[in-house]
Amino acid sequence: MAHSSTIFSSLLCFMVLLHGCVAQLAFGGQSPWQAPRGFSYGQRACRFENLQALEPSKWVQHEAGVTEYYDENNEQLRCAGLSVRRRTIQPRGLRLPSYSNAPSLVYIKQGRCLMGILYPGCPESYQSFQQQFEQSRQEGYAQGQRPRDEHQKVRRVREGDIVALPAGVTHWFYNDGDVPAVAVTVSDVSNSANQLEPRRREFLLAGRHQRGGQSYEIEQQTGNILTGFDTQFLAEALGVNQELVRRLQSQNDERGEIVHVPQGLQLLRPLRSQEQLQQQQEEEFQGERYQGEWRGNYTNGLDENFCTMRIRENINDPSRADIYNPRSGRITILNNQKLPILNIVQMSANRVVLRRNAVLAPHWNINAHSLMYVTGGRGRVQIVNHQGRTVFDGQLRQRQILLIPQNYAVLKRAHQQQQFEYVSFKTNPNAMVSKITGKASTIRALPLDVLRASYRITIEQARRLKNSRREEMALFAPRFQRSTSEEAASEYDPEFQGNPDVTVAQVMN
Repeated sequence: MAHSSTIFSSLLCFMVLLHGCVAQLAFGGQSPWQAPRGFSYGQRACRFENLQALEPSKWVQHEAGVTEYYDENNEQLRCAGLSVRRRTIQPRGLRLPSYSNAPSLVYIKQGRCLMGILYPGCPESYQSFQQQFEQSRQEGYAQGQRPRDEHQKVRRVREGDIVALPAGVTHWFYNDGDVPAVAVTVSDVSNSANQLEPRRREFLLAGRHQRGGQSYEIEQQTGNILTGFDTQFLAEALGVNQELVRRLQSQNDERGEIVHVPQGLQLLRPLRSQEQLQQQQEEEFQGERYQGEWRGNYTNGLDENFCTMRIRENINDPSRADIYNPRSGRITILNNQKLPILNIVQMSANRVVLRRNAVLAPHWNINAHSLMYVTGGRGRVQIVNHQGRTVFDGQLRQRQILLIPQNYAVLKRAHQQQQFEYVSFKTNPNAMVSKITGKASTIRALPLDVLRASYRITIEQARRLKNSRREEMALFAPRFQRSTSEEAASEYDPEFQGNPDVTVAQVMN
């Protein structure tokens, strides 16, 4: 009896542990097959029948910058639950502190910035102290060291960085460079972190919203979150006088959301050489983690906690490419294994550079929508739905965006005279792709006889189909004979590769 009781207790403990593990796996999108996203309004009726390449539909001029909006009322963006905007911050421009109801990824397209992201409950770890004996006596403070300033860490972001911003967390950007900084922000409004309406809402801590924003916003100037409080009530809560509170409420501030700071910002930061050394050490440490414990999805919670976790990763650096072919281009993948904060944001990103006339293997996104933002050049894209119908077939150019719905098949090729460069924002922290052909692909994994029977082809044709791209992973160089005119063109352009009108069948065979 005692032996049976012991077995039963052990079995019960095992079941409890197993249940806990399964619950943990399901929570927070830890399974790569599923992310905690809800449906936006009416999304269940969305069919993504006619996809379009989109450009900014509205723009707002601020004192020191511009915000361009992609129409959030567009059906394909509403169905995918995504919001996109592009900001330009002029030198010495400050993007005022704000937060949003949806998690976001920010891609720094151009320039550099200082930024702060303010986690609630985390200490002000950047501190400056000064001996002020006389002032201490005059102001009634005890003698000794008094802090001149304390604030949370200031980070530098530069061209090519992806920055992760959790929902509801305050952040700001300041352009300390000599050229305008350009940032593209993609927000996932269908994420479970957003419990408001399925649209992006921006909450300012300072300044005022300006007229001309998205159509769902009030078409007049509106204030920050302090504007609506009673002046006396807020003054009492903050422990300051009412005149200062009126300034905080920005009632007469016409500068917009990006303001000019003529004298620049005086911020606590390590010296530039120290900053560069710290960045190098972070990158080396990150590389070591890739080789070791970071093969899984999550940290152990000891070496990187919430207050000090990394929020950015550069995806422009060619040395960080995950897939590379000198003839056809490179792909850099950024997921939760490289940047753990993506587990909170529940998004990921890829950067793709296709050389002239190169082809990206036909594929589909298993567990995420994918939003392309074209950063350079031109390329042709085809998207096919579950009925085998082409829902998009067109050329994309710089600053356009295109949604690729989950599971829809897509084929991409760079223009014959330009590289095709883009960043894909995905709605899963560990987005997965299934390639149709090439190494580690669906066709390569199928038995020859299954291919023969499925497509009514000979066994030799099945063998040729299966092995035609066996040495290439995702990035394909063109395979066809060039005409005399193309040969002439190649004399002036050694990277010229092929005819842009070649069919998909020619490329595949």
